[in-house]
Amino acid sequence: MASDQEKNRRLMKQLSGKPGNGNCADCGAADPEWASYTLGVFVCHSCSGLHRNIAQISKVKSVLLDPWSSSEVEFMDSVGNYAAKAKYEQIVPTFYYHPTYKDCTLLREQWIRAKYEREEFLCVEKQEPYSAGYREGFLWKRGRDNGQYLSRKFILSEREGVLKYFNKHDAREPKAIMKINSVNATFQPTKIGTAHGLQITYLKDNSTRNIFVYHEDGKEMVDWFNAIRAARFHYLQVAFPGASNSDLLPKLTRNYIKEGYMEKTGPKHTEGFKKRWFTMDDRRLMYFKDPLDAYARGEVFIGGKENSYTVLAGLPPNIQGYHWQFGITIVTPDRKFLFACETEEDQKNWMAAFQTVVNRPMLPQEYAVEAYFKHKP
Repeated sequence: MASDQEKNRRLMKQLSGKPGNGNCADCGAADPEWASYTLGVFVCHSCSGLHRNIAQISKVKSVLLDPWSSSEVEFMDSVGNYAAKAKYEQIVPTFYYHPTYKDCTLLREQWIRAKYEREEFLCVEKQEPYSAGYREGFLWKRGRDNGQYLSRKFILSEREGVLKYFNKHDAREPKAIMKINSVNATFQPTKIGTAHGLQITYLKDNSTRNIFVYHEDGKEMVDWFNAIRAARFHYLQVAFPGASNSDLLPKLTRNYIKEGYMEKTGPKHTEGFKKRWFTMDDRRLMYFKDPLDAYARGEVFIGGKENSYTVLAGLPPNIQGYHWQFGITIVTPDRKFLFACETEEDQKNWMAAFQTVVNRPMLPQEYAVEAYFKHKP
């Protein structure tokens, strides 16, 4: 006869297969094998570690390996992921970023804390830090030339449609004004070297400018991120009055399609190949001497295949000066851009990223960007 332990474990396994429980309650990862027996949710291994940071609220166990009491099984059965979402995600603002298992730890941890610890989505007042349309505070910002992080005052104003920062705490004039219509924010913990590192970009004279910031407090950093998303959302609602939320949400902030090192040569293809850091941001392929440079050394616009843009494996014959063996040629209506990758895997991944962009039909506003790049001196 099966022991109570075996029976409970079998019941837990069945519960984990119920609709809603087959994906992590917090990040959506498939087949979660952990559960919070105080919240009644099934979570993945990665999120279970983040639940341990709020041990006063959430206590987790392995569905398959840990002992379960009958009362715990009954509780898990009475709640489950669907019911918990209905409770803890009652009023998540439309613009608020829902992290997935692919996102950095900071975003996932703060999402978990916001839901269960702070209960931000049960009470609109608790959403003030990112919903108010105005936010100011101090962030550590990387110096453009010396790489030092210094405290800078930032102000985000939806009414003015800008994000700005000041070099001195009592400065009257901002050091930079970033228009909300071109601002993007993406977490870059590995590149910046801090778990809370955020890269903010904006267009200055149609060139991309990077700034790198962080704050010691994870909540503060994620609040800034969502405040930027809120400002972008309200700007886009006005700019595109007929657009649905599902059209606008992907435009609030975007992660880069791909980043990494490649070698490149100049327009005449006669100079030696140089190793550069490349960022594929939507249709802009930018290259930098250092990943944390403020400005790109150059930008290439990559249009659609219907406009004569193609991506080819390998380099034309008689090309010299490259060390890395795995070439890529991007053909544009005006010229060919030549790159070399260190490994075949890199080449394959970059080719796939470029192909994704080339396969996507160009939007009307992208023709204006293309025209700018063509007439760039």
